[in-house]
Amino acid sequence: MSINLMNADGALKSAYLDVVVDHLNNNVNPFFAAIENSTADVVGKEVRKLIVSGFNGGVGAGTEDGELPFARGSNYTQFVAPLKNLYGVIEISDKALRVSENNAGAFVNLLNTEMQSLLSTSKINLGRMLFGDGSGNLGEIVLVSGEKLMLSAVHMCMPGMCIDIVDGEGNYIEKYRGVRIVNVDHKDISITVDVPVDDEINNCYVYLHNAKDNELTGLAAIFDTNRTSLYGVDKTMPLMQPTCKNVTTSITEDDIQETLDNIEKNSGSVPDMIICSWGVRRKLIKMFSEHNRTLPVMELAGGFKAISYNGIPIVVDRNCPHGTMYLLNTNDFVLHQLCDWEWLSSEDGKILKQIPGKPVYTATLVKYAELICNQPNGQGVITGIVEY
Repeated sequence: MSINLMNADGALKSAYLDVVVDHLNNNVNPFFAAIENSTADVVGKEVRKLIVSGFNGGVGAGTEDGELPFARGSNYTQFVAPLKNLYGVIEISDKALRVSENNAGAFVNLLNTEMQSLLSTSKINLGRMLFGDGSGNLGEIVLVSGEKLMLSAVHMCMPGMCIDIVDGEGNYIEKYRGVRIVNVDHKDISITVDVPVDDEINNCYVYLHNAKDNELTGLAAIFDTNRTSLYGVDKTMPLMQPTCKNVTTSITEDDIQETLDNIEKNSGSVPDMIICSWGVRRKLIKMFSEHNRTLPVMELAGGFKAISYNGIPIVVDRNCPHGTMYLLNTNDFVLHQLCDWEWLSSEDGKILKQIPGKPVYTATLVKYAELICNQPNGQGVITGIVEY
């Protein structure tokens, strides 16, 4: 079979799209796999969702011949949030395509390599967004040395990422737009970039390239005490206030149970997943082993495995901040989407398009979506846990 652009387009549409959708919806991480995907409540370019809060006033008890309770409807709060534009791009050079045009096996290997790279990067990026605040902020620069930037945190940084440097007023520093991370050092909490940098960027911020304020609204937005609103709603409302506990020592079982109890007491919600950093998980395992207790292992959706506490899976995630444990009800999270992942096509239906002026063809995977937590007060977090 002779390989051409039409064959490549057909392969991307028929052979690869279903695999891509399945991987990106179910294999990013256990938290993402537990989140419902829905096209409901999408209006134009926004998510508009009515949330029921509080007690229905028309419920009560009375005497046999007395008056019935007055009908008082449920309280409603409207969440409004713009859909975010999520993209994934692959590139195939004209030379590579021509080399494999008479070799179907070589062509399949070419596409497999590109798709595997796309899936790997997209899964990492989606997983990172779940823990962010929607801004794309990766950390604050606290010290500059040559090409090395000491940051406030590096757990969301990866080698190969393209980043922008933004000043304290939210303005891009143009000469540092699109610089690339070549190394991440978790010991001294620093990244190394591919260009020399100046001291002028001390106290500035690192953002994923072109992602500033364009990402999914993740957990950081729910638990940010300095944030005044979420989904267009005042965060002082009881519905919008999660349970937060700060400790300054190693975590104890009482800390976990107290937080779980307070979440249920304040909201009626029962967490079904605990997410923490690697160091916190080690402390948990050590704590229980010192009391001659072993945490059982359970299997989760997507084929993931995790240890569990009282039937609640404890999941470790690289994007969880150090010293932090999230206690979440995953049933409260919905990824509202205009449609599922699709290839961006031109008017003639073609997926692969030549980049103007370059012997390279590109294809773009796209999804328009936003992550909404229906009950922010049904979630909890423990911070300040000593890991070492």
